[in-house]
Amino acid sequence: MDIQADYAVIGGSGTLSSNFPLGCSDQGVVMIDDHVQFATPYGLSPIFSLFSVDNCQVITCKMHGWRSGVSRADASRQIFWVFRKVGVKRIISEGGVGTANHLLDPRDFVIPDDYLDLSVRKDVELDGKYLLIMREALCAEVRGTLVEATRKHYDGRIFTRGIYANTDGRHFESPAEVAMMKGHADIIGQSICPEVYLAREIGACYAGLYFVVNYGEGLVKEWSHQDLKDIFYDDAPLISRIIIDTIRNLPATGKCVCRDLRKETLLKGIYNK
Repeated sequence: MDIQADYAVIGGSGTLSSNFPLGCSDQGVVMIDDHVQFATPYGLSPIFSLFSVDNCQVITCKMHGWRSGVSRADASRQIFWVFRKVGVKRIISEGGVGTANHLLDPRDFVIPDDYLDLSVRKDVELDGKYLLIMREALCAEVRGTLVEATRKHYDGRIFTRGIYANTDGRHFESPAEVAMMKGHADIIGQSICPEVYLAREIGACYAGLYFVVNYGEGLVKEWSHQDLKDIFYDDAPLISRIIIDTIRNLPATGKCVCRDLRKETLLKGIYNK
């Protein structure tokens, strides 16, 4: 099957329990193929689903492609190699996050406009042919459409900007680490990097929808595993509906500056042989 898709959804913990995209019971969603894999230079890809929203073709994978026996760096390379192959132009990522800002509470939505990379995975790339300018790393058009869709479906607190601090995981952060991030970031997660770099490398727009699921350690109060479980299972269909409506109202080709912030590398002798 010759697969083409203008849109991609990188599923995280927010949609994992909702059988995305079918779990939101949207009549405009049609599953085309729910078991697609690709041989990539970085190993066999995770399983993708291909579906349509009205006339929009979408490719999606679960939990950022993370799975046992594959490094997170290779998982990211695999999914973005696939996105480039099938022609993806717009990428929406989602996930559950903790707080670094003590004013945020569980079940707040945050659509961040910047990030802070505290990971050690700095060199995750596909071929290194581009200079990546991260001036507007998170697409303003995708973010704006996400905000509109979230307001349509959710009457709780929605924050239309913020800073996402990326850590390596797979563990949660210590109180000292959270204290270090306080005042510099609002939410903490493990997925926005290297995804934001790889999206720019393939010339695609990228933005994310993040649901606060716990307080950072040492902030406000301790959280319980049961609270985390309740949020993941109770609110997953809501997150799916927001993403589907965002795709429905987001043109495949935008007027944003995202693609202009990818430049040919000046290191031609190294990368362009």
